[in-house]
Amino acid sequence: MDFQLTEDQQQLRDMTRRLAREEFAPLAAQWDQTPGAYPLDALAKLTELGFLSLAIPEEYGGVGYGAVANALVVEELAYASAALAIMVGVHNTIGAGPILKFGSEEQKREFLPRMAAGELGAFSLSEPDAGSDVAVLTTTARRDGDDYVLNGAKNWVTNGAHAQILILFAKTDPAAGARGITGFIVEAGTPGLEIGKPEDKMGLRGSDTVALSLTDVRVPAARRLAEEGTGMKIALAALDGGRIGVAAQATGVAQAALDESVRYARQRRTFGKLLADHGPLQTMLAEMERRVTASRLLYLRAAWLREQGRRFAAEAAMAKLYATEAATYVTHRAIQVHGGYGYVKEYPVERYYRDARVFEIYEGTSEIQRLVIARELVRRAAEAETPAASGGVPS
Repeated sequence: MDFQLTEDQQQLRDMTRRLAREEFAPLAAQWDQTPGAYPLDALAKLTELGFLSLAIPEEYGGVGYGAVANALVVEELAYASAALAIMVGVHNTIGAGPILKFGSEEQKREFLPRMAAGELGAFSLSEPDAGSDVAVLTTTARRDGDDYVLNGAKNWVTNGAHAQILILFAKTDPAAGARGITGFIVEAGTPGLEIGKPEDKMGLRGSDTVALSLTDVRVPAARRLAEEGTGMKIALAALDGGRIGVAAQATGVAQAALDESVRYARQRRTFGKLLADHGPLQTMLAEMERRVTASRLLYLRAAWLREQGRRFAAEAAMAKLYATEAATYVTHRAIQVHGGYGYVKEYPVERYYRDARVFEIYEGTSEIQRLVIARELVRRAAEAETPAASGGVPS
């Protein structure tokens, strides 16, 4: 892997950095502290500049950047506001991604240009009793002529209150477990689809997260994603890509917390000298820097593999696992560096800490990431043995 960014990637990263830090960062505390203050104006600005079409090819109205560029954008947005970053990240990865990879040509031409133009995307898999174990989801989709009729309940839907296009999963064969899940494209405003009130969350308060209720929601069969029973495959593929974005988001928040800590340590004096000159504090900052840098390298590696068309599920899981746990560590230490000031809302490290806590939960908990890594490790080992087993020992 070449760690030197292309000229286009550097320009996009630098433009995002200026925009995020100059225009969005000053509003992040307001989005966090004011109920219902979502960054809709920021999303409109990002739409105008093409950020909501980054992952969509030009032929469908997008700008067609790859996984590396998309991840860099998420990191820079998260540095300013994790809430804004997750709204954009969800839209570009697990929102548009399933349509781009699994949708029919008609579906791509109908929905991707709309998403590129700013119609927000969302992803709905989890249910009140089906989180990590999605095979037990109970939302059903019954075929009725040219439609499917959906009934059930969903929760933890990021962008759900503002999304126009939802990727939603339901059981077309309730007796088949994971093999009975099917994906659908559902539009907001469809009769029978009710949006719940936004959750009152610990962090990411500028991003809406809602529950959905579906009562006899009719979805045309033409809006089914791929064949019946392929929903689990679609969902897992989407989550593999989404985990790179979460890792980038976690890295952005951790970098912001580290920068604030260094800034504070160079200003605050204790025992007759700057905090930055105390050995124990230097050790803490060094460890924070190590974890931030490693997080970035891991998500860039996974994104690069994805761009190359190579397997990246294990690498995405490793990036997500490491970066999210690193963000928890770094934001915790950032509060420690600030002492009592780190515990009050006047300083942003308090928000960074609250925002970071959910990173280890959504799009697959840390425990699920370890399962993914282990399964991929065993599978790759088995594949590596197959040629020798079938072809004999080389002479």
